[in-house]
Amino acid sequence: MNHKHIVVIAGEASGDAHAGRMISALKQLDPTIRVRGIGGDNMRDAGAEIDVDFSELAVMGLIEVLKRYRQIKNIFNETIARLKLDPPDLLVLVDYPGFNLKLAKQAKKLGIPVLYYISPKVWAWRAGRVKTIKQVVDKMAVLFPFEEPIYQHAGVAVNCVGHPLVDAVKRTLTLEQAKVQFELDPQRRVIGLFPGSRRSEVETLLPIMIKAAEQLSQQYAELEFVMPLAQGLDLAIIEPLLAESSLPIKLVSGDFYELTSACDAVIAASGTVTLEIGLLGVPHFIIYRVAPISYKILSQFILIPYVGLCNIVTGKVLIKELLQNDVTAERLEQEISVLLEDPKSKEKAEIIRQQVLSALGPSGGAKNAAQQIISML
Repeated sequence: MNHKHIVVIAGEASGDAHAGRMISALKQLDPTIRVRGIGGDNMRDAGAEIDVDFSELAVMGLIEVLKRYRQIKNIFNETIARLKLDPPDLLVLVDYPGFNLKLAKQAKKLGIPVLYYISPKVWAWRAGRVKTIKQVVDKMAVLFPFEEPIYQHAGVAVNCVGHPLVDAVKRTLTLEQAKVQFELDPQRRVIGLFPGSRRSEVETLLPIMIKAAEQLSQQYAELEFVMPLAQGLDLAIIEPLLAESSLPIKLVSGDFYELTSACDAVIAASGTVTLEIGLLGVPHFIIYRVAPISYKILSQFILIPYVGLCNIVTGKVLIKELLQNDVTAERLEQEISVLLEDPKSKEKAEIIRQQVLSALGPSGGAKNAAQQIISML
């Protein structure tokens, strides 16, 4: 009997996390399915064979992509060569549209069916991509309820499977318990510095975060600072940046939800992580900064007024956003001070958590996505 074989492509940390949950659910439904592709530790742990680690692809901003173009193009060509040599029964593309939509086009030529899991943000910018998707993708599995009618209207087969974070994000420790777990002082307040998972954004944002932290530690004597080491991010990028400061910043790998739960407030780079922080009920604000020319080009096409997922899914500003020139050490210090000095900060974060949760739609996202794969096989 021939066992089914799928290829999954996830080009960054959040996609790898979503793909890992989906593959775990898939293996429970049918342990015989062979899974390989591009991803990281989450996909590996779920039982996928990794051809290329996503860390070689994770980059943010137009100029930043151009700098790495040759490397990304080589990986793209190698991926097509593998699809030709060993064609899968299904190609599952996870987010990462710049790379994945081009791959879908090649898969179509090779006669390989395509499921696209986690829609490109066509509601935010480049709405014309829906036409491309109609031509090269067999089915969309989207996360947000508001995405379904966009594709239905364009005549694309679509299912809202629900956001996996509805099930995945669970707070298991109180603030005090989480602090104890990471050997932090329960009597001191903890600030999380979350500069993202892509090298380009970490190199841009972390120095500003560190400078803000230095200023905060002069203003509030009792603060401690922690930072998660994002999967796929090389320590060699972070350590020199941390070494430039005399401020002790605790670097933690793994246990991301527990670490977030240990924070009284967080400064977070825009991305899926901000949704996770929101669902854990932790006070935070969002920062976003890319090369000025990248931003100038991108801002011509943006269709929505927000970058943060909590704000996007609820359609209102629940979380403060600092963009581009507003991302300065002084502004970061100011916004953390606001969160630290507001006695209702945690209460407000809990209200936001409930609003975001109700806007996210059905539970069982990873299993629902896995069932879409089974039905297409």
